[in-house]
Amino acid sequence: MNRHVMGVDLGSTTAKAVILDEHGRIVAREVVQMGAVSGDAMMDAKRRALADAGLTEAQIANTVATGYGRRMIDGASKSYTEITCHARGAAHMVPGVRLVIDIGGQDSKVIAVTSDGLVETFAMNDRCAGGTGKFLETLARSLEVPLEDMGAMALQAQAELAISSICATFAETEVISLLAEGSSKPDVAAAVHGSVARRTLGLVSRVGLRKPIAMTGGVARNAAAVRAIAKELGTEITVPPDPQIAGALGAALFALDALRVADQESEQAEEDRLSAVAIPGSDAPKCRPGSAGDDPAATIAPRATGPLARFIGQLSPSRREERKK
Repeated sequence: MNRHVMGVDLGSTTAKAVILDEHGRIVAREVVQMGAVSGDAMMDAKRRALADAGLTEAQIANTVATGYGRRMIDGASKSYTEITCHARGAAHMVPGVRLVIDIGGQDSKVIAVTSDGLVETFAMNDRCAGGTGKFLETLARSLEVPLEDMGAMALQAQAELAISSICATFAETEVISLLAEGSSKPDVAAAVHGSVARRTLGLVSRVGLRKPIAMTGGVARNAAAVRAIAKELGTEITVPPDPQIAGALGAALFALDALRVADQESEQAEEDRLSAVAIPGSDAPKCRPGSAGDDPAATIAPRATGPLARFIGQLSPSRREERKK
């Protein structure tokens, strides 16, 4: 029987796949960067994860999808929203977490999580690039630095600057002005991260501050962004290993839940089938083999017939009891 499940997350800029064994252990995970929502990238992430796990797709018992492009994914038995899956995945990676901050390529979201890892409430910014990975990418180009280097640059800042615009277009104008005034790139980069932090604070205020806090998504890999948000919130933030796979992990956990439920239903059906089998030759009520009524120590034996029945009938009660012994 196939005992592995897969969770897949097709986001706006990355495709993620996670494979779990029957005990909930991660046996493979894959993140594939892409320019936009791409079915090919999702197929690539699945193929790589399967290769890492030494499995074929036919050996995956159940697959659950999430993310922007979840409806584009073939072979998934079910799909869940990214809010639901990110909450479940983050709660699994950071036990006891009560607030999840997830900042991806095109949106940012803050999710209040119950003790069971379920969504209590959430706030989401998906209509503006402000405070998202796209915002950072746009301003990295203005600073003429690679996106992956901007966080490290911001950590070297010496002066505190402010970028007031949350709109990427207007913020880009501010960045150019600050550079023209002679501000250093590290100082401006830190100001960019401060803008992301203030945008995140606005989402947190809509949900309500809860602790502990975990941060997931691609921006969670940016140490400057994490530090700026923690400073704005006035509290520590935990970043789990592989923060980008939270959604895919949550989807995989839901796939594992469904597999376990199917196992239990199968076991119950088999138990019911056995309970309904009558012992041949017995006119006693149907019950489990080897039991009678409510007495687990009692057994049901087939009724004697033919010559044996006539012989027993000729015995006195006392001799019949001796015969039984």
